[in-house]
Amino acid sequence: MIQFPITSSDTDNGDTLYTLQNAQDMRITISNRGATLISWFAPDRYGRMADILLGYPDAQAYVGNKEYFGALVGRWANRIAGGRFAVDGADYLVDRNEAGNHLHGGDSGFHLARWQARPEEDGLRLTLMSPEGEAGFPGNLQVTVLYRLDDQGSLSIDYQAITDAPTPVNLTSHGYFNLNGGSSGIGDHLLTIDADHFLKIDKQLIPVEAAEVAGTAFDFRQPAPIGPRLSWPDAQIALAGGFDHCYCLDWDDDKQRGNLRTVANVYDPGSGRELSLATTETGLQFYSGNFLGGVQGRGATPYATHDGFCLEAQAYPNQVNGPDAEAVILRPGQVYRQTTVYSLGVRR
Repeated sequence: MIQFPITSSDTDNGDTLYTLQNAQDMRITISNRGATLISWFAPDRYGRMADILLGYPDAQAYVGNKEYFGALVGRWANRIAGGRFAVDGADYLVDRNEAGNHLHGGDSGFHLARWQARPEEDGLRLTLMSPEGEAGFPGNLQVTVLYRLDDQGSLSIDYQAITDAPTPVNLTSHGYFNLNGGSSGIGDHLLTIDADHFLKIDKQLIPVEAAEVAGTAFDFRQPAPIGPRLSWPDAQIALAGGFDHCYCLDWDDDKQRGNLRTVANVYDPGSGRELSLATTETGLQFYSGNFLGGVQGRGATPYATHDGFCLEAQAYPNQVNGPDAEAVILRPGQVYRQTTVYSLGVRR
């Protein structure tokens, strides 16, 4: 196992911050509030350190965290249409916190909870017990996440969950990245996503059908800058105010499903920083920070629209109401498992 120091400090509101540091002097700070990624300081090609994560100016703002900055979101990441679903013939209505739909766990989502944190030899483990009925979900759910940072610059996020009654589970990390450290927007970031299809959405951002990326603004199979795609005359871009769509990650065959593989890459030519994402999940939500305008971050000037991006590995939005719903139902005796790895390096 690769070992690294973990330090901790308390905030004014009683939350605890834990900092992971590796041999490159990368430093990732995680809060027990929402198991949240607060900051990630990393060098550029000249060795200059900057924070590549967006976030609030103080700990108190994370008590509400309306933007979900860096949070681990659940029990259901993304959207459930109408906040309704059925499991084994029983109907459920969960928190409807966005235009009549459920989003990111609702008003009492995992991003607001204080997790139990325990530093370990090779990482930071956080645990949460979500009681039956919380946000309207069935079953008592116990969730564990393990954060590990290695000396090569890879942040591994390993999730596990168990339940005592059938319940939908879909977890993800909602970090907002800007690889230039916030010196400008993300328009010149070169994005690659290894997917042939994405999910089209309606005006409420609920998926309606899968579509090929070929010939559309959504084709990132070859590296392309994000900025120009935001201004393409595409009805889907107009609906979301940018990108807020799930990509269907392609697997060679069913035997490969659930294995860890690299599915996305982002490169910032200015700083030389390069971020890749590997996951065991079937979906990847690409969000281009469409609602960041006016949000006060850590700098003197509020964030502007498209100042950050999210790459959220997860199940498909509203999958619990689709033909593959059973795949996102966790049952007693089963273990929900997911691994996602963000790897950060530098091109010289």
